[in-house]
Formats: sequence, structure tokens, C-alpha cells
Amino acid sequence: MSSQDNFESRTIGAVRDDVMVVQCDVTRRTYLTCLILWTLLVATAAHRRRTTAPHADEEGDPGRLLERLDAAGEWCSSGAEGGGAAVRLPLHLFDTLVQKVDLVARVIEGTTPHDDRMLQTVIEETVQSEPHSPSGRLVWLGNGTFHQPDLFLSVRAQPERNTLLATRMHNAVLSDTLEWMTGSVPSSVGNWTSPYFQCEGRRWMVSYTKGVVSDKERLSGVLSVDVDVGEVDVNQCDRLLPSSPWQMDAFLGTHRCHNATTTCVFSPGFGWSRGSYRCECRAGFYSATGRPAFNGTLVEAAYRDKITLNSPTYDMLYICKRCQPGCDTCEDDSPCLANYNWAFRISLLTISVVCISLTLLLSFYVYRYRKLKVINVASPVFLCITLLGCVIMYCEMAAIFPVLSMSSCIATKWTRHMGFCLTYSALLLKTWRVSLTYRVKSAHKLKLTDKQLLQWLFPILLVMCIYLGTWTVSAPPRALYIRDWEGLKFKQCDYNWWDHSLAIGEFLFLLWGIRVCYNVRNAESVFNEAKHISWAVHSITVVNIIMVMIHLVLVPDAGPDVKYLFGFVRTQLSTTVTVVLIFGPKFYRVLKGEGDVWDNRARARGVTASFSLNGVGPVLEEPQDLYQENEELKEEVQKLASQIEFMKIVHMEVNNRHLKPKHGGFFSQPTNTQRSVCMRFDAAACADSPGSRVSPAAELISEKV
Repeated sequence: MSSQDNFESRTIGAVRDDVMVVQCDVTRRTYLTCLILWTLLVATAAHRRRTTAPHADEEGDPGRLLERLDAAGEWCSSGAEGGGAAVRLPLHLFDTLVQKVDLVARVIEGTTPHDDRMLQTVIEETVQSEPHSPSGRLVWLGNGTFHQPDLFLSVRAQPERNTLLATRMHNAVLSDTLEWMTGSVPSSVGNWTSPYFQCEGRRWMVSYTKGVVSDKERLSGVLSVDVDVGEVDVNQCDRLLPSSPWQMDAFLGTHRCHNATTTCVFSPGFGWSRGSYRCECRAGFYSATGRPAFNGTLVEAAYRDKITLNSPTYDMLYICKRCQPGCDTCEDDSPCLANYNWAFRISLLTISVVCISLTLLLSFYVYRYRKLKVINVASPVFLCITLLGCVIMYCEMAAIFPVLSMSSCIATKWTRHMGFCLTYSALLLKTWRVSLTYRVKSAHKLKLTDKQLLQWLFPILLVMCIYLGTWTVSAPPRALYIRDWEGLKFKQCDYNWWDHSLAIGEFLFLLWGIRVCYNVRNAESVFNEAKHISWAVHSITVVNIIMVMIHLVLVPDAGPDVKYLFGFVRTQLSTTVTVVLIFGPKFYRVLKGEGDVWDNRARARGVTASFSLNGVGPVLEEPQDLYQENEELKEEVQKLASQIEFMKIVHMEVNNRHLKPKHGGFFSQPTNTQRSVCMRFDAAACADSPGSRVSPAAELISEKV
């Protein structure tokens, strides 16, 4: 006897054993109950003796279900008929089969088959039209009972057969996506069985059953069609693959990939097999074996050995290692971040701190010697502002010393640009005053004191603060990773249109400063401060252009230490050179003891101390008002004019033989009183010599005369 015959006989026997007395003459009122009974009988009784029903705790445990899948082959080898698993399947993929079975069931309703061949042909064509339906069967009661049905048919699909009728039936299936099918209510009352393993074909299957009701409201039979679900894949990953509908969701999340270091990638096409996935290292991790992904079957075996045998294979081979800091992806343990030479950077920072200390000490000495002519003429307030700006620019080396972050980038922008603004605004405003003084020939048209220059300096600083503050609040500079010439990454502050706009503005400011310095190139001032400021402005302009060329053209891929060195060199060539040029000559004269002595070269060329091109007015702690000074000069001129006129008269009449002396007159015979008056006027005239000036106003008048 064949296995198919055994299967059929066991099916009928199971039905007879389960239902001893069931009347087939049912009314429509009990139709649903009878249909359910037949569905259970026909769909499950055929597999009762070969299917071990899962326990309640196994139905909801995906791990237990996986174990049942692995044991399916063992059941067959042990002589059992197979096993089952209560899992959810994507049964919507077989909606066409459901439509066909329902249609066949309606066609044969009320039919009294006189020839078994007709029913068998209908079932064969139905099974043959579906690629995933290997077999089907029909239990026809007719006038019989459950004990003795009139007909039991079982057919199998023949892959080599492809009849015209089967092709037409397959192509004529109505899809739910058709316009007239939209919103329709499912009318099928059939049922699906749980998946079971068929040892004969060694495949997983499910069966769809449909009751057949005659015109006399009798249950005439049950139609059952088997479906091969072996192509439905077991997906153990965390989510379904959108591009593959042939996968079940009952085993989601049962993979054995190490979640912290790897991610599960589903591999479709392996059917009902465990381990149909691969474990790929996550971003920032690498495989110790050098392979980018691990086979899911091997991972399952290694994990099982770890649990049962405490084997270290899983931890050694299938757990990815973390990449080196800064690596987004990596293939081995190679570093991705550039190394920082901290000893070298600390040495440069130490030099910068020493420069800051010396600059602060220099500002203290400027305040201490503020009354000396060499300091007083140069405006001590602006000298201190210049030194403050230099200190801020030196602080940039501390801002870029650590590994850059957003806060350090903000500090870098503020120290660099605010220090530049303070230092060179103070210097160029003084030079601009020199330029105006040099071009103005009348003292009545010039009134620029230190207080007025400070009023010009305040708006410049306010504009810079508003720009930097807006930049910091709206789009703070971030530290981005860039690569050096060795491919290693390090952080550098990003450059955008905020930087470019400010750089263009500072460059235009320096061009204006160069123009002002060019205007005063021939001006002679006390202690030559205008010339020193011109040198400093030209120096910072050239240094900035050279450093931009180095950063962008010559060595754009330099490492972090080299870029820190470039920043140090730029700071020293701009800030330190400015301090040396502006304050070096002044304190050199102070050390020589000539800090309170006027510049002889300027005096020899006719440049007086009171009208030096470095300032306006006499050298006093508080500059005098020009109008008041002009009035004092007028008084001095009138006094000197009257004295000169009196001296002319006296010298003309004394001892003049052409004049007849009057008795008792002033110019008669000179008396002792008259001689003393003449001697006093002569002494006053001698005191007005250029070698001994008593006041700035008198000095000017003596030079004019």
C-alpha cells in the first residue's frame, strides 16, 4: 500500500474516531457550527497522530518555536509522521487560492456527482493552477454519513502538466486591488490550519478548508487544499524587510547578534531555516576576524555553545571591537585621530604666557612713567589700550591649546578679532591725528584731544562687539574634523561667511591704516612715534597675508601641532613685533635717563614740543583748550611788542648826539636810576634768547620773531 493510500485511510479513520455520531442533515441555523466541526476534523485529523501539539507556553515563545523547527527533521527520522508549529504566516499571499477554493465550493454546491471523475478534474485543475499548492482533497458526504462518506478524493499537482484550463484559471483570479473590489467585505468562511511539517516531501505546509452546502441546506462535503509555505522565510532580525513579502514575523528579535556592537541583516531565500541572517558590525566597530559580516548559522551555533558549554568562541569571534576614538568606521585597530605633541604645545603656550606677563608689566611701567615726556607725548591712555589688545591677542594661544570644541572656537574668534580691534584701532587713531595735524596749518582748525579720540574708538569697539555677539548667538563656530597629510583626523574651527566677512573688513581697515601711514611718511614728530606705528601696521598686514597663503596654499593639510606652531608664529610676528616697535624706543630712552628730554633732531628741524605731531597743545597732564591757548598767545605777543617798541626808543635816544637833551628829561644826563632801567631791559632781551625759553607760548613767539 502506498503512503498516499495510508494517508487517506488514516484521515477517514481519524474522522470516524473523533465523531461517532454526527448527523449531516443540518439546517442553515446550525450550518456554521457544523462547518467548524468539519474544518477541524478534516484539516487536523489527518495529522493528529503525526503531530505533537505544542504546549501553551511554547505557542508564545519564539525560542521554543525555533527549537521545534530544528526538530522537524528528527521527528521524521525517528519514525514519527512530522511535527507542527503554531506560528503566524503571511496568508494574504494566498488570497488567490482562497478565491479559487471558494469558487469551486460554490460551483459544486447542490451537485450530485454521478461520476467521480468530474469532481477529481475540478480539484486537479484548481490545484494545478496554483504554483504553491501541491495537493488537495474532497470529502463528499452525499447520502452517506461521517462513518461512510460517498466519496473521498485526493489529488496531487503535476509540475510538468500545464493545461489550458489551469492557465486560464490562474490568470482569471480577481485581485483585491481592482476598482470594483475596493472596500469589499471578505466573504470566505474557510479556515487555515497551523503550519505542519510533511515528512514525505520534507516541507512545511498549511491547508485551507471550505465547507460545501447543498441546495437543501445540507452540508454536502468539505474541500481542502494544501499550500507549500516552504518559501516563506524565517526572519529573526528586529524588523521585516520591506522589499520581501515572503517572510514571517513570528520570530522577530530572536537573532543572536550582539546588539551593542553588531546589527542583524536579514538574508531572504533560506525558507524555514534558523540563522537566515548575517551580523554586521555597527558604525564605530570592526571585526576581529577581518570579515565584515558573520554568518547567522555560525553565530547561532557559537551562542548555543556559549550557553551550554561556556565556550569563549562567541565572545572572541562574533563580538565586534570598538574602533579607536574619532573613527566613524574602521577595519582594524588603526588610529583615526592625529596625535598631539603636548610637550611641544606646552612650551609654546609657556612662551605666550611669559609674553602676557611682560605685557602686563609693561603696562604697569607705562602708568608709572606716564609723566615723562616720552610717555606723556604718546598718550598713556592709548598706550595702555594698545597693551590690553596685545594681551587679548596673546590669549588666543590658550584658546587653541586643547582639543578644539565649540567653546574654545568661540574664545578663539573673540580673542583674535577683539584684540586686533583694540590694538590697531588705538594706534591708527593716533596716526590719523598725526595726519590731520600735519596737514592743518592753522591751530584754530584743529581740536583733537585724547578724549575726542576715545569717542571715536568707542563706536569701533561697539561694532566689533555687536558683530561677534551676533555671530556667537546665531551661528556659533563649531569644531569640525579635518584630515592631515597622513589621513588622520583632528578638530579645527570651521570657517564660513562670518569669518570671510570679518577678514575682509579687517583687511580694508589695514589698507586705510597703510594710507594714513603713507600720508605721515615725511612728518617729523617727537620721538618718531608715527614712523614706528607705520612699521607696525605694515608688519601686521604682511604677516596676515603670508600666514593666509601658508594655511590655504602651501600646507593646507598640516597636522594640529604644525597649525599650532603657525598660530604661535603669527601671534609673535604680529603682536610681539608691535610691542617692540611701539614701546621699545620709549623704554630705551627711559633706561638711558632721557625719558624727560626732548628729541633734539625734531627741535633742530623746527618741530616744537608744544605742537608736536603726536599731540595737540603743550605737554601737560590735561591738554589745554585751543581757544584759551590762543588768547594767551595774543597777550604774550602784545607784551613782547610793547617791550620791543620801548627798547627801540630807549636805544635810539640814549647817547644820541643829534638830540638836544632836556634839563630834567628822562634822556638827559643818565642817572643811576636810568642806568638800572636800561640794564633791566637788556637782561630781559637776553632772557628771550632761543636757549632759554620760559614757556611754550614764549618759545613760539621767540621763534616767530
